[in-house]
Amino acid sequence: MDPSRPPRLVARTREIDPDSDILAFADPRSPLAWLRRGDGIIGVGDIVAESAHGSDPAAAWRAIVAEAVIDDTVALPGTGLVAFGALAFDPRSRSSSRLVVPQTIIGRRDGVAWLTSVHAEDSESAASPEPLPYGPYWSATLGPGALDPAGYQAAVRAALDAIEAGEVRKVVLARDLVGTVPADADLRRLVRALAGGYPDTWTFAVDGLIGASPETLVTVSGGTVTARVLAGTFPRGADADDDAEASVALAHSDKDLDEHRYAVQSVLDSLAPHTRELRADAEPFALELPNLWHLATDVAGDLHDHASALDLVAALHPTAAVAGTPTDAAIEVIRRIEPFDRGRYAGPVGWIDGNGDGEWAIALRCAQVGVGSVGSPTLPVVAHAGAGIVAGSDPETELLETRVKFRPIVDALA
Repeated sequence: MDPSRPPRLVARTREIDPDSDILAFADPRSPLAWLRRGDGIIGVGDIVAESAHGSDPAAAWRAIVAEAVIDDTVALPGTGLVAFGALAFDPRSRSSSRLVVPQTIIGRRDGVAWLTSVHAEDSESAASPEPLPYGPYWSATLGPGALDPAGYQAAVRAALDAIEAGEVRKVVLARDLVGTVPADADLRRLVRALAGGYPDTWTFAVDGLIGASPETLVTVSGGTVTARVLAGTFPRGADADDDAEASVALAHSDKDLDEHRYAVQSVLDSLAPHTRELRADAEPFALELPNLWHLATDVAGDLHDHASALDLVAALHPTAAVAGTPTDAAIEVIRRIEPFDRGRYAGPVGWIDGNGDGEWAIALRCAQVGVGSVGSPTLPVVAHAGAGIVAGSDPETELLETRVKFRPIVDALA
């Protein structure tokens, strides 16, 4: 789509019964979803599905909104005209960045539910969708990708060489698992498993990218900006005593604290030009997830310009938490060492509305389901997990960290 001539869209939002399972309305083969703690939004169909590869998604969205007619009597985050997005990690990626405006958006927040219908000005709105029964359970087959365990440890040693040579102070290296899922799989099952197992994360499904991310890249709401920075990881303990020891060890780990400081500073530096009274926790806290502990820092500020959520996504991505420090040098090291294209793994994923508000996470704990060949009984799937490498990192320990980070998506696929 030429962003200089966007379609004139009409969006109409009205309140509906809040008691339905909103995920049941999503397309089983290609769900659009953004869920957390039982609330969120799902999309059905698409009126605009724009490749944002090599372009400015924020500018493209502003052009669409400028022509739109929005009738919204609910006025909550996620109502009115909304686009879902999944953006590539690296601008050189072969994977396209996508913005999708659904024909229908069904949402729920704080006990209020709504339905938004979207149509082009010269066409009729689509009929309201009906919930669909979930298909049978299914499982994926997964195995080592381009970096097996031995290859990953060798990659970590190469990263340590780059650190010792002064190229970078930190670099985040990922490894991959590849496999297949049944061609007729109801992918809502995967979304549902992640949302149920990890309710405090952002569970997302956009253009085949499905995951449950604990890391908020940025949230914009009514002029307020918030972010949660995660860097530094320990596995959960086997029992209560081991778990408490793991939390304390993480909080006092010089290696993890250094890694975390780089990540926080990169977010502060990126948000500072757009905000006033930017605030961050003085010390990180230990964030408890079902399978691991993270060092976490919350950041908040007030916008002093008219930046949208997508403008701030562009300013923030990639953070030191998923690339390294300095960022440009770390990206070059990643390109040199990782033998694969990350695609949208560790890229921004989320949604934006007509006011420029939105919620965006970093696409972690996720898998990309691809398009199969005609008549094939399976679809390709690839998952990634990474670890931050700094001076003093141990290759075997970093490999174990990736295994822990793979667990949410691998268990859900199984």
